[in-house]
Amino acid sequence: MSKDIFSLKGKTIAFSGATGVLGSSMSVHLAAHGAHVIVIGRTESKVRELCAAIEKEGGEVTGIPADVTDEKSLENLVEILSDKKLSPDILINAAGGNQPGAVITPQQSLLDLDTEALKKVIDLNYMGTVLPTKAILPFFLEKGKGNIINISSMAASRPMTRVMGYASAKAGIDNLTKFLAVEFAKKHGPEFRVNALAPGFFLTEQNRTLLTEEDGSLTQRGQQIISHTPMDRFGNPEDLLGAIHWLCSDASRFVTGTVVEVDGGFSAYSGV
Repeated sequence: MSKDIFSLKGKTIAFSGATGVLGSSMSVHLAAHGAHVIVIGRTESKVRELCAAIEKEGGEVTGIPADVTDEKSLENLVEILSDKKLSPDILINAAGGNQPGAVITPQQSLLDLDTEALKKVIDLNYMGTVLPTKAILPFFLEKGKGNIINISSMAASRPMTRVMGYASAKAGIDNLTKFLAVEFAKKHGPEFRVNALAPGFFLTEQNRTLLTEEDGSLTQRGQQIISHTPMDRFGNPEDLLGAIHWLCSDASRFVTGTVVEVDGGFSAYSGV
């Protein structure tokens, strides 16, 4: 093994859902440390913008617009990768999100649930992880090794009020991560790894209005979260960089089937 077991030089990372707040930060970091990052996102303009940011920092990047919920789109992605002779060593599945219709507010009941919105949330978060994994797996099989990192959530292990659809989908990601870790290691060999990274509460464009008021003060829900976070703050995108770097590197080569929580102590706190 190399003396620098944390080195990412020479590694090619396919990164779906890379253009979000957290994904962008991780992508720039991984490229800055020597990885060739393949930015995969549904919106072409956002893919171009992130690629420009990575190139500005001197990183190596390839942008490919694709919809992770569409198998035809992913087939096109694989063709482009093959044409460019890009063979991923690592897949990060970060595509995800929520929809208002899949939320049950305190004033609502299950009868108010929009089942079509629920299907879309499960499709994006769960199938949006399964389908890219299926698409990229042949590259791993050809090499005889591969590393998959899924993005989970605190809502997976501690189902929270309101976000029924999102929490259910992310719980599926935790289960899928453990299943695939065993499936791949048993059938394809010990150099196939599957783990998940579970961020705590970070301010993103999706949840900012839920957690903070226009003046920057906390909403009631935001205050509830902070009061159950021993570190007494929300996470910053930089707080995820050490964990994602470790999972991508050979330093974690004996780690598989694990959900790594980066949450400021939220999951450890009982409230008493």
